[in-house]
Amino acid sequence: MTISSSSVPRPQAAEAALPILLRQLRLARIRSHWQSIASQAETEGWSHSQFLYSLCEQEVEQRQQARQQRLLRSAQLPWSKALADYDHSGRIEAGPWQELEGLTHQSEWLQRGENVLLFGPSGVGKTHLAIGIVLAQIALDQPCRFYPATALVQELQKARADYNLPQALERLDRYPLLLIDDIGYVRRDEQESSVLFELICHRYERRSLLITANQPFTAWDEIFPSSSMTVAAVDRLVHHCHIVEIGGDSHRRADAERRAGRRRKEQG
Repeated sequence: MTISSSSVPRPQAAEAALPILLRQLRLARIRSHWQSIASQAETEGWSHSQFLYSLCEQEVEQRQQARQQRLLRSAQLPWSKALADYDHSGRIEAGPWQELEGLTHQSEWLQRGENVLLFGPSGVGKTHLAIGIVLAQIALDQPCRFYPATALVQELQKARADYNLPQALERLDRYPLLLIDDIGYVRRDEQESSVLFELICHRYERRSLLITANQPFTAWDEIFPSSSMTVAAVDRLVHHCHIVEIGGDSHRRADAERRAGRRRKEQG
């Protein structure tokens, strides 16, 4: 394509019109930085292609940062804790820990619809680990969503009452990874358990679930109203799954005991 020289405005007119064009093209980063980059290019003798590359690189970087912020807001995490900040010594064996670390470095397992189940007593850091996995996937540009299990069930129950459950399940498909925290707090109620079961069936081999649970599978009859539904749910979850068991004492209890010990020393 050849542009006629007569159609190109004079330098002053072009400089005045350029911000308007960049706004129309929604190139916010270039609009705010092109003058400083142009000065640098002139000082350092860049070629036209080097100047254009630098402008485009700035725009891509800004858009990626903006997308990361959108993904973080959309995930609705209660706090931010990285997997690297978790002290797994004495809690998780070396093999499962390496498996968890491997999940944070790539997203192919999400494309295969694989699940992650984190088991352990209250206070051992299951939610910390789950959030660490979610943050790692967001860094890899994967949309994720956090839900306390009871809140998710209530949302799906409302959707069913409004005859919108299929649409609600499809909306959750926008998240390749759905974190369901503390599944054991779901009551053994047919309405609650049935929507949870439908979610598990809907995402089976299509989208991934990351679930934390205090109870082992043998106690999941307390979640679902029948043993047949329990078996069917567990069967779908574990078919393509990474299962990690976490041991040790409660972090919260240990922290409380340390604080109490410090107070006793200060008072003594």
